[in-house]
Amino acid sequence: MSDLFNSLYMENTSAFSITSFIFCTLASLILGGFIAWTYMHQNHYSKGFVGTLFLLPAMVQMVIMLVNGNVGAGVAVMGAFSLVRFRSVPGSAKEISSIFLAMAIGLATGMGYIGFAVVFAVIICGVMMILNLSRFGEMGEQVRMLRITIPENLDYSTIFDDIFEQHLSSYQMLRVKTTNMGSLFRLEYTIELKDQMQEKQLIDALRCRNGNLEISCGRSLTGKEEL
Repeated sequence: MSDLFNSLYMENTSAFSITSFIFCTLASLILGGFIAWTYMHQNHYSKGFVGTLFLLPAMVQMVIMLVNGNVGAGVAVMGAFSLVRFRSVPGSAKEISSIFLAMAIGLATGMGYIGFAVVFAVIICGVMMILNLSRFGEMGEQVRMLRITIPENLDYSTIFDDIFEQHLSSYQMLRVKTTNMGSLFRLEYTIELKDQMQEKQLIDALRCRNGNLEISCGRSLTGKEEL
C-alpha cells in the first residue's frame, strides 16, 4: 500500500519512461474530469471553464515531468501557477479555488505521486460538494445589498439614519462612489430587514429622500463573490 504513495520515478532522475508518462497523464485526465464534474454540481459554469479544469492537471503535470530532478523544479512550480491569468473579469472564489485544486493535482501527478493525488482530489472534491449542499457561510434571508443614488449636495453620512432605524435591524455602509461626472453619489450598504414585507416601504421612504433617483435592493452578494 505504501508503494502507491511513492513517486513512480526517482526524484533524482531527469528522464522519465513512456509508461510513467502515459500512466500519469491518464491519472491527471481522470482526476481533472472528477474536479470538473464536482464544479458542475450546483454551480453556474461555462463549457470552456469546465474544459479548462478537465485539462489543466495534465498540462501542469507535463511541465513538472519535464523539469523533474532539475534545480529549476522550484522555479517551474512558481511558473506553473502564473500560467493562469485573469485578464478581464476577475474569477469568483469558487472558480479560483477549483483552478488551484486542478493545478495542485497536476503538480502531484507530475511528480509521480498518483496515490496522494487521488486521495487529495477525493477529499477536497467531497468537501466542496458538502459545502455546496449545505448552508454553511450563507447570509440570512433578511440580508440585502442596497444601492442608493443621491445628489452631490446631500450629506450621505446621516441622511438616511432615521429611515434605516425604522425599517432595519442592522446596516453597514460598504463604499461611496461618484458617478455622472461627479454630480451624483452612489452609496452601497449591506442591510438586514426587520421584516421582509417592509421592503417596499423602505424603498418608498428612501426615494422620497433622494429625489426619486435610482435605488436597487437585492441579494447580489450571493452571486459572483470575488476572492
